[in-house]
Amino acid sequence: MHPYVAEFIGTLLLLLIGNGVVASSLLKGSKGENGGWWIICFTWGMAVTFSVYAVGDFSGAHLNPAVTLALAYAGDFAWADVTGYVLAQVAGAFAASVLVWLHYLPHWRGTHDGAAKRAVFCTAPAIRNTVANLFSEIMATAVLVLGLLFLGAQDFTQGLKPIVVGMLIMVIGLSLGGTTGFAINPARDFGPRLAHAILPIHGKVSSDWGYAWIPVIGPLAGGLLAAWLYQLIY
Repeated sequence: MHPYVAEFIGTLLLLLIGNGVVASSLLKGSKGENGGWWIICFTWGMAVTFSVYAVGDFSGAHLNPAVTLALAYAGDFAWADVTGYVLAQVAGAFAASVLVWLHYLPHWRGTHDGAAKRAVFCTAPAIRNTVANLFSEIMATAVLVLGLLFLGAQDFTQGLKPIVVGMLIMVIGLSLGGTTGFAINPARDFGPRLAHAILPIHGKVSSDWGYAWIPVIGPLAGGLLAAWLYQLIY
C-alpha cells in the first residue's frame, strides 16, 4: 500500500470511530446519548490504536500533520513527503466526517442544539480565551509528540506500541482535553470543520472559522516544540 493511501485510510478510520463516538454521545435518539467525556476519551484512544495497527507498517501511521511535521524537523522523516502526508490526512478526516454524517442521518433533524451538531465534527473551547486555548493545544500536543518520540526510543515489544499510543491519547484527553476538546491534530479539526461547512446538516450553526486557526496552529507549534525539546534531551 502506498504510504499516502495508508495515511488516508488510517486517518479515515481514526475519525470515523472518534467522531462517531461524539455523535453517539451528543445526538438525540442515539442509544449512546449522554455517554460522557470518559467514553469519548476512551474511544478516541482505541481509535488511534486500531488505526495504527491498520496502517502502521505502510506509512508509520502518523495520522496527524503535527506528528509528520515534528518527525521531519527531528530528522526522522523526509521533508519531501510532508505535503503528501498532510493532504492525505486532511482528505481522510474529511471523508470520515461525511460517513459519520451519513451514518447518523436521521438524528440531525431531531437534535436541536446546533453547537452539539458542530461538536460532532470539530472542537470548541469550554471557555473561549484565545491565549489560554492556544496554550492548551500547544501543551497537549507537545505531550503527545514527546510521548511518541520517547516511545520510539524505547526497546520493548513492537506490537504493544499502538496500545500504549492509544492509552497516551486517552490520558491526554482526560487530563488536558477538558479546555479545548484536545484537537492535538490539525487534520482532525480542519477536515471535519470543512465537512460541517459544506454538508446540508439540518439546523446547523456557523462552523466557527474564527476559532479554527487555534486547533491548527496550536498542534503544529506544540509538535515542533516537542521535537526541539527531544533533541535537547537526547
